[in-house]
Amino acid sequence: MAVSPLFLYTGPETGEKNDTIDSFRTRIQKEQGPLDEHKLYAGETEVRDVVALLENGSLFSEVRFIVLCNAELIKNADDINLIRNWLAGAEKNLPSEAYLFLVSEENGVDKKLENIVPKDNRKVFWELFENRKEQWLLDYFRKNGCSIEQDAVSSILEMVENNTEILRKECSRFFVCFPKGHCVTVADVENILTNDRTESPFTLFAAMADGSKPTQERLEYSLTILQKIRQSKESSSVQICMLLASCFKKLAVWHAINGAAASDFDLKINGFSSKKMQTQYRSAARLWNRQQTDSIVALLAKTDMDIRSSGTALEDVLLDTLIYEILMKGGRPMAPYTLL
Repeated sequence: MAVSPLFLYTGPETGEKNDTIDSFRTRIQKEQGPLDEHKLYAGETEVRDVVALLENGSLFSEVRFIVLCNAELIKNADDINLIRNWLAGAEKNLPSEAYLFLVSEENGVDKKLENIVPKDNRKVFWELFENRKEQWLLDYFRKNGCSIEQDAVSSILEMVENNTEILRKECSRFFVCFPKGHCVTVADVENILTNDRTESPFTLFAAMADGSKPTQERLEYSLTILQKIRQSKESSSVQICMLLASCFKKLAVWHAINGAAASDFDLKINGFSSKKMQTQYRSAARLWNRQQTDSIVALLAKTDMDIRSSGTALEDVLLDTLIYEILMKGGRPMAPYTLL
């Protein structure tokens, strides 16, 4: 297949993004044979190591297939040149023996990085409008042999993070709990999603940003969610910091466009098309102003670096302190303790 092997997929709709990558992966496997697959994260893996994987063949597979997440973190000119030089060599002999997907939940990446990706290989996956998400849910339940009440659809969309990847993950529980032919009701949604909800950095942000609760109550609930995340498979401290940072960077965008007064078009193109997300970020904007939001993003980056440098011994302490500083001090670090 004579196609350039470098792709850039951005935007908040991770479900459709992953489906597109999976479809391409299937084509490559069919046409070129077994793949040596890797899913890596910028910030955790050096770009030079990614390029080394792309350039060095495997003993067991002829084709390398790499998905590099958090591509918005790639800004260093030397790193971008490494990718540019790899691409120049790979395009001389198509079909390529290596493919690289640069992926980000942000709407864009560094322009120098974006410009080296062929235009046809770039795509922004915008968040679905409410009516499309409703239809997606109806179709998803039907494909799995169940039906669902309209009120139950609305309840799910109020509870679950608004992208189809998380919707798919959360709603798959219904097909384990109920037989084919079952019609899912609002009561079913309450029982399955409320009583046995999977916590994530996104639900943690939602709890932190819930301005209807007193600050002390939000702190206690947020620390409880953090503990549940740490006990789950999604317990990577680095990922917790990265995903929380993505939420607060989005809050910075909300402040920049004055989200409370923005038009529907401006909200959509900046990733705020759902009513649930608009409500969440409207509440968050009342809790943290633009200056505090910038301070929190910087604090998350510092905590990330501290965790990487200190190892696992202090992870829990650093994360608990992070949540306290965000909720109780508006992103200002606590003063270091000194002996008199």
